Amino acid sequence: MLSVKQLGHVGLYCTDVHRSKDFYTRILGLTVTDEDPEGRIIFLSAQPEEEHHELALCPGRDVPPGAKVVQQVSFIVKDLATLKQFYHRLKQEGVRIRSVVSHGIAFAIYFYDPDDNVIEVYAKTPYKVPQPHSDPVNLELTEKELMAIAEASCQS
Repeated sequence: MLSVKQLGHVGLYCTDVHRSKDFYTRILGLTVTDEDPEGRIIFLSAQPEEEHHELALCPGRDVPPGAKVVQQVSFIVKDLATLKQFYHRLKQEGVRIRSVVSHGIAFAIYFYDPDDNVIEVYAKTPYKVPQPHSDPVNLELTEKELMAIAEASCQS
C-alpha cells in the first residue's frame, strides 16, 4: 500500500507571528531555522539538523472569534521525564492547559497557543491500547506510578 512516511510540517495562520514565535521558541524550545525579514513567514524546527521546519507561522489569521481552524498540533517528547518538565514549564508560564491524560500508548498534555490552537506534547509508552482511550492523569505522580496506569489500560 502506498503511504507517506511521516508528518512533514504544519503551517498556522497567526494573529501576531512574533508573539507566536516567542511562544513556540520559549515554551516549546523550537528553533527558528529561517524567517522572512518582513514577517511573512517564520520556520521553526525541533530538530534543525535533520528537518528544516516542522512548523511554519504566517500572518493573516482572520476568523470570527471562537472559530476553530486547527484540530491540534502535536509534538513528541523524548520521555516521560521530559513531559513532566514541560508540564511544570507550562504551569510556570501561565499557559492555559486543557487536559493531561493517559492514552495508554502515550501520556499527553493538551494546551493552547496564543491563537487558541490546541497543542499537544506527548511521550510514548511501550503499551498497545486501542484508541480512542483517554483518562485524566496527574503528572505529579512518579514515573513508576504513571507507567502502572498506562499498563493497566492494556487490561481494561
